[in-house]
Amino acid sequence: MEYRPLGRTGVSVSPLCLGTMMFGPWGNEDTQDSIRIIHAALDAGINFVDTADVYSGGESERIVGEALKGRRDDVVLATKFFMPMSDNPNHGGGSRKWIMRAVEDSLQRLHTDYIDLYQVHRPSADTDVEETLGALSDLVAQGKVRSIGSSSYSASQIVEAQWTARERHLQRFVTEQPPYSLLVRGIEEDVLPTARRHGMGILTYSPLAGGWLSGRWRKDAAGSPTSSARPPARFDMSSPANQRKLDAVEELALLAEDSGMSLVELALAFVIRHPAVTSAIVGPRTMEQLESQLPAAHTVLSDELLDRIDEIVAPGTTINPDDNSYGATELVPSARRR
Repeated sequence: MEYRPLGRTGVSVSPLCLGTMMFGPWGNEDTQDSIRIIHAALDAGINFVDTADVYSGGESERIVGEALKGRRDDVVLATKFFMPMSDNPNHGGGSRKWIMRAVEDSLQRLHTDYIDLYQVHRPSADTDVEETLGALSDLVAQGKVRSIGSSSYSASQIVEAQWTARERHLQRFVTEQPPYSLLVRGIEEDVLPTARRHGMGILTYSPLAGGWLSGRWRKDAAGSPTSSARPPARFDMSSPANQRKLDAVEELALLAEDSGMSLVELALAFVIRHPAVTSAIVGPRTMEQLESQLPAAHTVLSDELLDRIDEIVAPGTTINPDDNSYGATELVPSARRR
């Protein structure tokens, strides 16, 4: 497998990153089967693994920790914090108080004494970014964390964090983890070029648009997924926006078929073809799903094929606004009332 530089960290990672959200009660409840899938990914050349404390209430991290015993130093291990882990108001967020507790919990579950990439799962509307960066800088100094990153930060939030790090002499975010797929292309307009200008590595999540590009949901067989990790609104097949997505999926599926590849392969190859993208996070629940995703690491899409994709879904376009991870705080009624 061909490896790529992760921003300017000096670390090289595979173009596909193994996401582990589906390991545990949110997806595959068979721990040993999940471990076999992780081992198969590593054996195929994937050296990048991404998880989060909130996935299945910590069970995903425990499974990853078990799977990496004896192979830990061969893997670039990323995890995330921020999402609430209990009803306690301080068990979540980007505060120093929570970060110092969350990292110890993750280290214990992962059976490791260091995390290669520790990421803020979401920006915080009520926490100064200096507070978050200061705590994370201390963790880097302590050797518990090697590098730090952000997830679902807007372009302006990326710039603010970079400016704060430079101004206050703190560790800076070296990666960003945004949503990106054939159906969710909004980050092409601002987030990707901004992150690229700051030398950040990009590991994109949901490259199959939460299953929309798996080939399972087509116009003649549209059904809703049942995972508790997926917001129902994004899969309401009666909504006009999702009807437009179904139309696009149908065209993309036919394009993939005419090009001699699966829709999954087309979708993943498209994401990792973007010059600003380092790695696409794939989240298999089964071995069959992993095997269907691996060929994309070696698939090259022609310029003609990319042009045809742009005709189906225009660059910078997110077909359904519900798929957008940005503006969750800024666009609530209380924030926009005058």
